Amino acid sequence: MSMPEPSEEVAANPDRTAGEIETQVTKANQRVASFMFGAQKLMLEEFVFLGNEFLDRAKTEVHLFSEFVSKMAGAHSVKDIRTMYEECGKHQLEFIRRDCDRVFKNGEHMIDAASSLFKSHPLN
Repeated sequence: MSMPEPSEEVAANPDRTAGEIETQVTKANQRVASFMFGAQKLMLEEFVFLGNEFLDRAKTEVHLFSEFVSKMAGAHSVKDIRTMYEECGKHQLEFIRRDCDRVFKNGEHMIDAASSLFKSHPLN
C-alpha cells in the first residue's frame, strides 16, 4: 500500500489544510526514523553478541585443545589413548550442545526483539 502524494491527498480531500498534511508527513517521518533507529540498535546488539560468541568459542576451543594435548602427553598405552579419546569426545559434544543452545536462545531473542520492533512501529 503506497502513501498518496500530498497533492493527490489535497485533491481528494480539499477540506484538509496544508498544516494538517504537513503534520501527518512529520509524524510519518518520525515513525520511520524511530523504526530505523530501533533496527540499527537491534543490529548493533547482534554484532556485540557475535563478537562475544567468537571470543567465547575461541577461549573454549583453546581450553579443549590444551586439555587434549595434556591428556595425550599423559597417555602411555592404547587403553589410555582410547579413554582419552572418549573423554575428549564427550567434552567436545558437550561444548557443541551448549554452543547450539546459546545460538538458539539468541535466535529466539532476535525474533522477539524484531517482533516487538514491528509491533511498536506499525506501518500504517
